[in-house]
Amino acid sequence: MKTRITELFGIEHPIIQGGMHYVGFAELAAAVSEAGGLGIITGLTQRTPELLAREIAKAKGLTDKPIGVNLTFLPGFESPPYPEYIAAIIEGGVKVVETAGRSPEQYMPALKAGGIKVIHKCTSVRHSLKAERIGCDAVSVDGFECGGHPGEDDVPNFILLPLAAEKLKIPFVASGGMADGRSLVAALALGADGINMGTRFIATREAPVHQNVKDAIVKATELDTRLVMRPLRNTERVMTNAAVEKILEIEREKGASLGIEDIRELVGGIYPRVMQQGDMEAGAWSCGLVAGLIHDVPGVKELIDRIMGEAEDIIRRRLGGAMAA
Repeated sequence: MKTRITELFGIEHPIIQGGMHYVGFAELAAAVSEAGGLGIITGLTQRTPELLAREIAKAKGLTDKPIGVNLTFLPGFESPPYPEYIAAIIEGGVKVVETAGRSPEQYMPALKAGGIKVIHKCTSVRHSLKAERIGCDAVSVDGFECGGHPGEDDVPNFILLPLAAEKLKIPFVASGGMADGRSLVAALALGADGINMGTRFIATREAPVHQNVKDAIVKATELDTRLVMRPLRNTERVMTNAAVEKILEIEREKGASLGIEDIRELVGGIYPRVMQQGDMEAGAWSCGLVAGLIHDVPGVKELIDRIMGEAEDIIRRRLGGAMAA
C-alpha cells in the first residue's frame, strides 16, 4: 500500500508506532520497522542524550530499515537538554523525528540541518496548520480518543480527520482509536495517509513492558479510561485505577485552586513502576479508548500483517463488492 506517508518515510506500510514513555525502546521500534512500519524510540525515556545514542545504536543493530525518535516538548518538572538530544539523533543517523507537545519551532533549524523529516503530533487543525507553516513534513492528528494528551478541544477523529484533510497540504496520519484494518481503511477514507498506533503496540509480544500492563489492556473495555489534569489544561487520558480515582477526587476537592504539586506523586515518575515492575496502582498511565478493541497480544509482525490483510479484504471485497452491487 503506497501513500504519501510510506513515500515520505521510505516504509512499506502506512503504520507508525507512536512514541510512548517507557515503552518505545529499541526492541519494539526495531520490530515495528522490520515488519514494514515505522518504529519510534521514545527519546526522553532515555535519561541522557548519551543513553539515547546507545538506544539508537541498539535499534540499528536489530534492523536496517528506517526508525524514528520521539521528542516531546511538554510542561514538565525538569527541562531536558533538547539540543543535546537532537545532536544524538542526528549523529545516530536517524532521519525521522516525531515531535509532540509544545511547538518544535525553535528546534526546526537544527533538525532540518541534520536532514531530519519531522512529524508533529497535533490535537487540532489550527495546530496542524501551524506545524505545516513552520516546516514540519507531516503531522499526526490526534483525536479525543487517543491515550496520553488529547488536547482541550474534545474533537473525535470522525470530525477532526476530514477537517484536517480539507486544510492541510502536507501528509498526515490518524492517531487515537487505531487498532486494526478497519481503523486503517476508515482513516484513509477520512483523508489520512496512514495511522499512528500507541496502545495497540503496547499489547504485543515485543513490547518491553510487564505482562501485567498487557493483561490490563486486553481486559479493559472502552469504558475503562479517565481524563485527569483537566483543571490544569494538561489533560491526559489514562487507564483507570485506584490512583486515578484519587487524582479525580483531589481535583474535585481543590477545584480552581488545584496545582500540579497536589497530584505530583500520582502522575510524576511512575512509569518505571508501571511499565517495568507491573505495579498497576502506582499512578496514572496513558491508555487510549482503543483498549476496548484489543483482545490479544500478538507479535508485531503478526499484528501488522493482520492489519494490512484486513484492510485489503475490506477495500477489495466488502467495499468493492458494495460498489459492484
